[in-house]
Amino acid sequence: MSHPPPSVPPEALHALAEDLRVLAGKLVRRLREESYVGNFTPSQVQVLNLLEREGPATVTALARAQGMRPQSMGETLAALKAAGFVSGAPDPNDGRQTVLSLTPAFRKKVKASRAAREDWLYRTIQTHFSAAEQQQLTTGVDLLKRLIDS
Repeated sequence: MSHPPPSVPPEALHALAEDLRVLAGKLVRRLREESYVGNFTPSQVQVLNLLEREGPATVTALARAQGMRPQSMGETLAALKAAGFVSGAPDPNDGRQTVLSLTPAFRKKVKASRAAREDWLYRTIQTHFSAAEQQQLTTGVDLLKRLIDS
């Protein structure tokens, strides 16, 4: 017969939530330090992530996805084009529109950035944690996945 887990007091759960928020922020900052891709505005980051996840898109589609006017999206994209991160080609279905996508050079940069961050994590976990602690991290990651998916 299994017993229900002991209840954690609400104040302890609030403290846990705060600690988790602070630690997640510190981890994100540390990972950024390990591999610099560039200084981007929040809207530029959202556009780059959207193009990477969803693939090529028009200015109108990107603006709609971000809840902004196409003119504002045009300004965001102009900076990304000037930096060589995004390129445009005529829409094969509507020659009046341009389909935007990430450049191969930027994709390569993103891939190298991710590899550098994962390498830092791997080396740090390998050298600073015992086998038992590595197993605890594995369990913790599984719990974090559940937290994010809830």
